[in-house]
Amino acid sequence: MIRDALQGVRRFEAFRTGLGIAHNVLADRLTRLCAAGILERRRYQRKPDRYEYLLTGKGRDLWPVVMSLLLWGDKYLAPDGPPVLVLHRGCGGRLTPALTCGDCRVPLGPHNVEVTSARPTFRETAGGSAEQEEPNPGP
Repeated sequence: MIRDALQGVRRFEAFRTGLGIAHNVLADRLTRLCAAGILERRRYQRKPDRYEYLLTGKGRDLWPVVMSLLLWGDKYLAPDGPPVLVLHRGCGGRLTPALTCGDCRVPLGPHNVEVTSARPTFRETAGGSAEQEEPNPGP
């Protein structure tokens, strides 16, 4: 559903037709996506009331996640080649997975990054320091 919304699908029947799922299942999923803040339900017609479902900023921010999953599937689950191509409208080039450093634009991967806490630990906020903490021995 998110993939379809990212491709411009907005109306209930268009989602239902494209996804081939039951009315009640679609209604439930749209309700959940709206409650999660990924879609916004907006009336576009009165008598009868009809609604469209628009991506919020939170929903649009899922684009790189969806595209990464698509490229992963193309690589590992499509032995005969990708079923769809994502092409740059400007030059026709294909989408590539590119995670880069926000400062120097160097491509990043598991080999050249470190993951650290973005928030102070309890001990740091209670007056201790990270250096004083005992290492976690693990399971």
